[in-house]
Amino acid sequence: MKKLFLLLFLALSLFAEQGKEMIQAQILEKIFQNIKINKEIILWSDNKTLLKEFEKKGRLKTADDCREATLLIVEQTKNLPKQLCQKAVFVLDYTLLKEIPESFGSMFWKKGRPNVVLIESRLKLHEIKISQELEMYVEEKIW
Repeated sequence: MKKLFLLLFLALSLFAEQGKEMIQAQILEKIFQNIKINKEIILWSDNKTLLKEFEKKGRLKTADDCREATLLIVEQTKNLPKQLCQKAVFVLDYTLLKEIPESFGSMFWKKGRPNVVLIESRLKLHEIKISQELEMYVEEKIW
């Protein structure tokens, strides 16, 4: 009986984690479909699971090499490419907004809920235009 409960618990834990990544991919896809930059949006991320989710849907282009991408999605600073070459960066941890000056926005989890923040001055710096749907997430500065 204990083995059955343990197996059920592990299965539910795994399902919950996969659900979180699917939700994260859906939110990011919605964000990137509602922004415009001067070039075609091609995504690279240090989170390979996230890239696979984008590839499954086929709505956004992805790249295996960050040099081919126009937009970088970064989860950890240590995985950030050494030369960003004026590329826009979207981070998956709010604290990275302070650490990476090239970052223009963040999607992060707080109290089990997804949060989105876009920094107005950095959007202008990267010449990123957003739709009205994203206006509510724009902030003047990092808190």
